[in-house]
Amino acid sequence: MKIEENSQTKSNENEKSEKSKKSANGTVDPKDKIQQEELSEEDKALQEELELYVHRLKESNESLYKPALEALRTQIKSSTTSMTSVPKPLKFLRPHYDTLKNLYEKMPTEETKNLLADIISILAMTIDSESHKTNGEALKFRLIGSKVESIGSWGHEYVRHISGEIATEFQSTAELDDDYKAKLLNLVEEIIPYNMRHNAEAEACDLLIEIERLDLLDKYIDNEDLCQKVCLYLRSVVPFVPDPDNTNLLKTIMSIFLKYDKLTEAIRVAMQLQDIEAIQEIFDKAEKDPSIQKQIAYMIGRQQIILEIENSDLLDISSNSHLNTHFLTLARELDIMEPKTPDDIYKSHLEAPNRLYSTSVDSARYNLASSFNKDLGMFSATGSLGLILLWDVDGGLAQIDKYLYSKEDNIKAGALLACGIVNSGVRNDCDPALALLADYVTNSSNTIQIGAILGLGLAYAGSNRADLISLLTPVLFEKASIEVIGVTALACGLIAVGSGNSEVTSNIIQVLIEKSDVDVKDYFARFLPFALGLCILGKQNSSEAIIEALEVIQNQQFKTMAKTIVEVCAYAATGNVLKIQSLLHICSNSKSEDGGDDQSGSSAEQSTTSSTSSSSRKSSSYSKSNSSDSNSSSSEFNIQQAIATIGIGLIAMSEDISCEMAFRTFGHLLRYGDSMVKRSVPLALALTSISNPKLNLLETLSKFSHDSDSEVACNAIFAMGLIGAGTNNARLATMLRQLAQYHVKEPNCLFMVRLAQGLTHLGKGTLTLSPFHSDRQLLLPTALAGLLVVLISLIDPKYTILKAHYLIYFLVPAIQPRMLITFDEQLNPLPVPVRVGQAVDVVGQAGKPKTITGFQTHTTPVLLSIGERAELATEEYTPLTPILEGFVILRKNPNYVS
Repeated sequence: MKIEENSQTKSNENEKSEKSKKSANGTVDPKDKIQQEELSEEDKALQEELELYVHRLKESNESLYKPALEALRTQIKSSTTSMTSVPKPLKFLRPHYDTLKNLYEKMPTEETKNLLADIISILAMTIDSESHKTNGEALKFRLIGSKVESIGSWGHEYVRHISGEIATEFQSTAELDDDYKAKLLNLVEEIIPYNMRHNAEAEACDLLIEIERLDLLDKYIDNEDLCQKVCLYLRSVVPFVPDPDNTNLLKTIMSIFLKYDKLTEAIRVAMQLQDIEAIQEIFDKAEKDPSIQKQIAYMIGRQQIILEIENSDLLDISSNSHLNTHFLTLARELDIMEPKTPDDIYKSHLEAPNRLYSTSVDSARYNLASSFNKDLGMFSATGSLGLILLWDVDGGLAQIDKYLYSKEDNIKAGALLACGIVNSGVRNDCDPALALLADYVTNSSNTIQIGAILGLGLAYAGSNRADLISLLTPVLFEKASIEVIGVTALACGLIAVGSGNSEVTSNIIQVLIEKSDVDVKDYFARFLPFALGLCILGKQNSSEAIIEALEVIQNQQFKTMAKTIVEVCAYAATGNVLKIQSLLHICSNSKSEDGGDDQSGSSAEQSTTSSTSSSSRKSSSYSKSNSSDSNSSSSEFNIQQAIATIGIGLIAMSEDISCEMAFRTFGHLLRYGDSMVKRSVPLALALTSISNPKLNLLETLSKFSHDSDSEVACNAIFAMGLIGAGTNNARLATMLRQLAQYHVKEPNCLFMVRLAQGLTHLGKGTLTLSPFHSDRQLLLPTALAGLLVVLISLIDPKYTILKAHYLIYFLVPAIQPRMLITFDEQLNPLPVPVRVGQAVDVVGQAGKPKTITGFQTHTTPVLLSIGERAELATEEYTPLTPILEGFVILRKNPNYVS
């Protein structure tokens, strides 16, 4: 008999039963009838028969005990039930539960005791645990029962109940003795195979996670189908599990994939773990199948991981040297090779005539992306050549070379930056970027120096190369401007992103110790602690040592701000709820408008002075020429709040539920936060939805793009560009055209509108800025780092992005094609039909459910948007990786019949 029961129905049945059978002392009288309503003749007969068996157990004739117990077992096991009702034998026996427990001790033999223990165990499942204090009794009597039959013979609901009680025992504060623990583990090893056989893989995994014995899982997975289901479920659990349990989960998934030689799946998990040794080991293991090794090389290249690879063909693939060629192939296929002018993107002919007013206000800003100012405008314009020639190392450098001989420092600096941009994400044994830029790192011109340093940072982002860090480190200790030092720190952080490089961190901390209070008030000084954060991006607890080292900073406000930056970066994209709560606490510790402290009374707040009442005055307090010591102290605390706000979006960005919760939270911050918090909320919103223009976000940002505070408006407009980056979203394009007319007299806002329009049409809709790929399973650290630099800069847009335009080029590491291109095993392009549709979550679903919905059939190469998934529409080929994104190798299906 299988006992299948809905828990809600069970409690309802309990309530009805309890109400109908309460005696004067408030306990259930077993002599009362089970139900007040009339029973059928068949039910009455069953009830009387069961009561007779219980009565026989009370008699003194011991020879009747065993037959009565056997009869009770038979009745319970043979009864049938629906999913919404308790089996009738258990329903009728429920009033006798206490009686049977009392009779247990009176049983004369071990055999009869064990048989009765089985019945009490199954009955305990149906009893209200609070009123009868039966917690753990189902498990207790199961352990002392007969064990003649397997646990599964009593049904799925009983197994689930026992599993819950086992988990509770393991999580109890009391230390379990070894014998009891061994008994529980024996029971677990009986439950797991039962669950695996009955499509309850999720429950088996949950039990092993609760008792922290995931190592037992491997031996119960005996086929590939089960392997996929279990690993899919475990991956879905990872975002909700704290560190280090999430790491243990990923390691378990990797070992299961390796057991079945699913190397392309295992390499993704290894990349998620950022375990270079495991990645190298899996790559080497794939040598026996060259096609699989090529596919892994493509995946390594997408994640920009550097391995020791001797094969030159594989090295070229993993170095992304093919990227530009294949991207141009896609562009030709889509017929988008024809260049566009700015007016084509702005759709100037649709704007009202008063647009022309902007040219008289600031002609330079209109002409260059209607955009950059004069001097640094030349820097940025020349640097933009690198974007046009992105990833084309050989052809691109030849076209940029002539600008390196310009007598104008800004043009020369832009050419150096362009050299770095062209090499971004592409590895080359000749190191052309290093050869061209190294000599300019110590140039006497600040502009040229910044161009060279920034170019190196972008070209070698994520490489963690010691020679580059040694080249840049002396600049940190030179008597250079804080702008040069800040950019150098960012370049070092970008090169060492996520590596925890001790040389970079120790040097930057040394600089922070040596710099005076005056220096740390500069906007570029914030990049020093931010570079520390980039070094430990996503490393969680690794931040503790650095945070401790920051205690030596004398300036209290700068120290607090620096700690917040480092902590936020360390928990990037982890979904850590506790960290989000602590950041919300920082945001709530704001100064009241009348200048008094609020009731939260944090130490950071008590040391600040009052904020001015108008948002325009608040923003003016950032001007170095007008700020007093008290105002600068207050501004540093406000900066900390701004970073905390961005940090909420940063931590929540990896998981959809966290993003929804963050969206609600940001609504409160917009209503009640200070001006600095309001300025940062659009940036945090953008971070939760990069290149994914959700309607509710666009409407919220559109509202704040008309804000009276120009800096809030600027950030909201730029955030709209980030959310729609590379999507060609028609609704967003219309919003931005309207904003161009609305802000026609505001050069700064108009500049942001033009940038947002450019981002929306990024690569004519073929590129993305999203740091996530591989069905959102993997995060590209260099992409996230680049996005963060720009967002941190936008905390004070007037003094950073709107003046130092070159900071926008930190977006370059995040720019990636959103395409699917298929090859045969000889790496020749292979056009095949694919279905592209919205991804469907199939975790825990039985059978082989559809993984996409609302699909359309296309022929590769195709574009994939955020939230879309592709699958082959033909059985002629099988993909070497289950996730069809980027470059995918197809193998001829030997069983295919035309």
